[in-house]
Amino acid sequence: MVSSQPKYDLIREVGRGSYGVVYEALVRRTCARVAVKKIRCHAPENVELALREFWALSSIKSQHPNVIHLEECILQKDGMVQKMAHGSGSSLYLQLVETSLKGEIAFDPRSAYYLWFVMDFCDGGDMNEYLLSRKPSRRTNTSFMLQLSSALAFLHRNQIIHRDLKPDNILISRGRAGGGEAEPTLKVADFGLSKVCSASGQNPEEPVSVNKCFLSTACGSDFYMAPEVWEGHYTAKADIFALGIIIWAMLERITFIDSETKKELLGSYVRQGTAIVPVGEALLENPKMELLIPVKKKSMNGRMKQLIKEMLAANPQDRPDAFELELRLVNIAFRDSSWDT
Repeated sequence: MVSSQPKYDLIREVGRGSYGVVYEALVRRTCARVAVKKIRCHAPENVELALREFWALSSIKSQHPNVIHLEECILQKDGMVQKMAHGSGSSLYLQLVETSLKGEIAFDPRSAYYLWFVMDFCDGGDMNEYLLSRKPSRRTNTSFMLQLSSALAFLHRNQIIHRDLKPDNILISRGRAGGGEAEPTLKVADFGLSKVCSASGQNPEEPVSVNKCFLSTACGSDFYMAPEVWEGHYTAKADIFALGIIIWAMLERITFIDSETKKELLGSYVRQGTAIVPVGEALLENPKMELLIPVKKKSMNGRMKQLIKEMLAANPQDRPDAFELELRLVNIAFRDSSWDT
């Protein structure tokens, strides 16, 4: 990227956050479009987020159409560039790992360290932008639910808990079929808070179940966080809760205004007087609270209503796991033959 013969040409900036900058880029040899995320490793928090994303995406040995694919990761120190590999003995890589583990910079702070992630390019923005700029469509809703449940089952099968599922982190690749436009492809992205559950010490050959892998760091975005995440003792069932919030909000077009960005975002919530409260927080205070689904005055498929209620159960043990969820959504989709918009 900064060598004498760069592999990629950066075309334009398409996104920016506190964590990094994302560019649309071209592969020089093939002219294929890719997304390149540039992360400055100037603070331990940035390094930890970057390494979490790298570890999660590089741990996946196969590709899934609805999960962002990491083509490669490049580590840059000043003018020196090297491809980064998981478990590498490279001194530069080990300095980043040490920084993440200790929570303090373990390399010369005068040097400029960057990580460059080369990933799928998604040309349709995120799920918020796509859905809120279009009229509600039953066909799109069904397609999105099936794609998201398939992606989550794939991640959990690969021992990855996402921990920050929200429409902002679900990207869109617009599809085109014949003369018209096909349903777009969703890509679950942004794995900076993800956790790869390692094998148990008793039998390292046996993969650990993500539903038995307990985590204690409360992280994510308030409106999508399960009640047990607020308490700091949770498993992959927290991802099921977040997806339940997303699906409920998508079906009813429930939105709120983000207090920081002032953007309209898809997300369901509970009203308490004039305030809106995240569902997880409300259930933490009152686990027996009955959620009003649907919240708007319109009908909802009875099986869909029951499934959302189970996904948002206060007790994580009452929620379906990702594999049951995928199967039930497929059954609902095929029993509901009305695909009209």
